Amino acid sequence: MRRTMIVVLASAALGALALNCALNKAEQGAIVGAGAGGVAGAVIGKATGSTVRGAIIGAAVGGVGGAVIGHQMDKQAQELAYDLPGATVQRIGEGIAVTFPEGLLFGFDSDQLGSSARDNLRKLAESLKQYPNTKTLIVGHTDSDGSFQYNRDLSDRRALSAANFITGEGIDRLRISTAGRGETEPIATNDSDDGRRQNRRVEIAITTNAGSGSGN
Repeated sequence: MRRTMIVVLASAALGALALNCALNKAEQGAIVGAGAGGVAGAVIGKATGSTVRGAIIGAAVGGVGGAVIGHQMDKQAQELAYDLPGATVQRIGEGIAVTFPEGLLFGFDSDQLGSSARDNLRKLAESLKQYPNTKTLIVGHTDSDGSFQYNRDLSDRRALSAANFITGEGIDRLRISTAGRGETEPIATNDSDDGRRQNRRVEIAITTNAGSGSGN
């Protein structure tokens, strides 16, 4: 059993390295899944500094099933891009990454949702209702101002606040996971106001929910 686990982890790590190279070249298209997909996704997420990207790749199905999922995700991504002005919607592998920049969901140093934030999350919930065979991971991020623990806690609270609102709109809480990454996954420098503003964001990964009903 121990030998089998070592082989699986080694295979996942090698697969992660190969996928990481592919992502650097083009972060789209079908990704072949494997039995250790979850492990590979975790490795990739750590290697690329993106929890959301790692979650999407770790959930990959691959093959014919992956192609069907990809087609559905194309349609859902187009709809979300239209419904969520101001957010960035990206197709990655067999999933969707949605990035809400600072101010679109939360005010500075706050975990309270404003009226526009509620409108955006309500539209996201409607999309999740329309595509019931999906699940989401909501990840909060901050800049590096303040203590490490304070930033981690704030990002946790923001992710939970968004998740609780979506649940209140009728989405099964079992379909929603949350994570707070604080200042650990910056996408820009923290040495400038603009860079810190970019780092203060909420990201959402939408992936297939194996075993649930089919979407539209």
